[in-house]
Amino acid sequence: MEPTSLIKSITRLTKTQADALKRIGLFNLQDLLLYFPNRHEDSGSFKKILDLENGTRVIIQGQIKSIKKEVSFKSRIPLTRAKIIDGTGTLEVTWLHQPYIATMLKEGENITLSGTVNLKNSKRSILNPDILKTNKDMSTSLFNDSSDNFTILPVYPETKGLNAKWFYYTIQKIIAVGIHKKIIDPLPQSVLDTYHLPKLESALLWMHMPRQQADHRAAQKRFAFEEILYIEIERLRARAEYQSHGAYTVNTDVTDFIKSLPFTLTTGQKTVLADVLKDCEQKIPMTRLLEGDVGSGKTAIAATLSHAVINTHSPNKKNEYLQVLYMAPTEILANQHFESFTKMFAPFGKTIGLLTSNSCKKYPSKSISMKSADVEWTPVSRTQLLKWAADGSIDILIGTHSLMSKSVVMRHFALAIIDEQHRFGSKQRHALISKDGYAPHLLSMTATPIPRTLALTIFGDLDLSLLDEMPAGRKPIITKFINRGGRIDMYKHIREELEKGRQSYVICPRIDERDEEAKPKTGSKNSGGLRSVNEEAKILAKGELAGYRIGVLHGKMKPSEKEDIMEKYLRHDLDVLVATSVVEVGVNVPNASIIIIEEAERFGAAQLHQLRGRVIRGTHQSYCYLVSDSGSEKSGKRLTSLVETKSGFELAEADMMERGPGQFAGVKQSGMSDIAMEALKNIRLVEAAKKEARAILESDKELKKHPEISARLKLREKIIHFE
Repeated sequence: MEPTSLIKSITRLTKTQADALKRIGLFNLQDLLLYFPNRHEDSGSFKKILDLENGTRVIIQGQIKSIKKEVSFKSRIPLTRAKIIDGTGTLEVTWLHQPYIATMLKEGENITLSGTVNLKNSKRSILNPDILKTNKDMSTSLFNDSSDNFTILPVYPETKGLNAKWFYYTIQKIIAVGIHKKIIDPLPQSVLDTYHLPKLESALLWMHMPRQQADHRAAQKRFAFEEILYIEIERLRARAEYQSHGAYTVNTDVTDFIKSLPFTLTTGQKTVLADVLKDCEQKIPMTRLLEGDVGSGKTAIAATLSHAVINTHSPNKKNEYLQVLYMAPTEILANQHFESFTKMFAPFGKTIGLLTSNSCKKYPSKSISMKSADVEWTPVSRTQLLKWAADGSIDILIGTHSLMSKSVVMRHFALAIIDEQHRFGSKQRHALISKDGYAPHLLSMTATPIPRTLALTIFGDLDLSLLDEMPAGRKPIITKFINRGGRIDMYKHIREELEKGRQSYVICPRIDERDEEAKPKTGSKNSGGLRSVNEEAKILAKGELAGYRIGVLHGKMKPSEKEDIMEKYLRHDLDVLVATSVVEVGVNVPNASIIIIEEAERFGAAQLHQLRGRVIRGTHQSYCYLVSDSGSEKSGKRLTSLVETKSGFELAEADMMERGPGQFAGVKQSGMSDIAMEALKNIRLVEAAKKEARAILESDKELKKHPEISARLKLREKIIHFE
């Protein structure tokens, strides 16, 4: 039996199990060994049955006094019931929908269980406990030691068709026949020695059956290092492949354009602008991620760089100029960029196009004239607009993701600006490369505050620029933490702002009230559980904000419905917009000056910061109310820190340390395991892995000397689908 042997070679598989394994990408014994527990239970904290308290999660060891398969009286659910004794008392255990357990376990057998205790009328019970060990497991030890030393018990993530017990028993079988010893370690011995990492054989053993916490931590460190190493190699290779194509060199004289702007660039904007202009002077395509809070001036950077590009002659056609493509996340935002760009470029006689699923526009107008926000434009057909883009007549083409269509071709495509699409991966990037081999310079922008460690890893193929100061004269948001007693004054202030002609957002964590947890207590006006968008809108319309025009926005609405609601809000046909966090990335509404975030403790600090950025666009004083009825001291401290801290980057770093990297938008889709994401809190480990990745590629670009690493990368590409 080898690591590449199929899983069915070591255990019988039902069709349901086989389908589940295929669905999550596990095919052979090596795959299963690399399927790690999502947590470990410390058997050093064993509880006696007599000492079990209601509602506590515990681990107990005992003997099976009785066990039988039954069917529940009312609902006819198949189940297994058992009684466990340990000399101090009796524990009743029930497994719903798992009648097969009655055939797996026998009376008199020793067992270790983990679950949450229910104590009622002096009877102690656990529903659906995890089976951590049985006497079958306790009879032998792979450490040539007493099995009593095996105190850290693994609990595996479950999937439909496969429970934690199945993974535990099957992986124990694989280890028992020594498969973990046959897998070739992909990490060079020199790397293991330099960073004091355990060999693969030991690390696998310590992940699945550690004797002590130190063993488990060492194994986690090793696999986190290994995964970040793979990610960095993937990112570096993607960057090298993209930059292997030539790029247009850009004339970077932007003096006239900067003088024409109605504001002065901040020091931060000048620094970032110098970096991107220097990049675009090269024949190697720029790949850069620009991070900056809402309102920090990213659009001004994009416009100035665009000016440089569209005033550069094509090297192939001296009487023609280079072109820019600007991709926005929503149609409304694409329209707003179109309007702002036409204003900024009006003095320079440049042509700008807008391409969305609902409209095509061209500026300046020549025949039929439409007017929007003091800008005149012409509605055109999609066919005509694409023709102008292809022959070079359009200098800047703005749109949504539809710009990635094969029908969109630009004659001298030199710069791609991607707004709030920082997961724009190498496959999408490759699609931008023109037929003549040129790759456009790429500027990706985001208002999501991403911690530096996370950005350097997830977006390791992009250079990173930060805009960490706001334009002069912009009033800082006044942020207030409101508990149960402060709502009356809050609503009074909101009504005063609405009477002045301002608008307000109200953010809730749920769309509907779907379960008992979310339902309000009787007479509480939606304050007894998670506040929901639909219910909150109804309550506000009848109560505190009666008489004002209230709209609803959430992620389950159709794109056209969301666009329509945001259009109404932008036109001030609505006074209040009750929404989920879907408004994090969205249209700019300068007239909106207040945002209320209900159940604020349920959002991360970085997400809260981005939400409050929705009301920083205008010239009016803006306010953010963080509302929480939670009595948690930890939540209170976090919300208080948000009141005091204005920097999104500082909050993002603190948020990652407290809640983990998985809380950030897009990260769960990055292909990273939980182990690697936790490791991102350790900047030294990340930097070490990145250093080794660069060293490996510098000496072995094709990874011919590192075949195991090459094989792992191909496997990751096949299973994870990074893009």
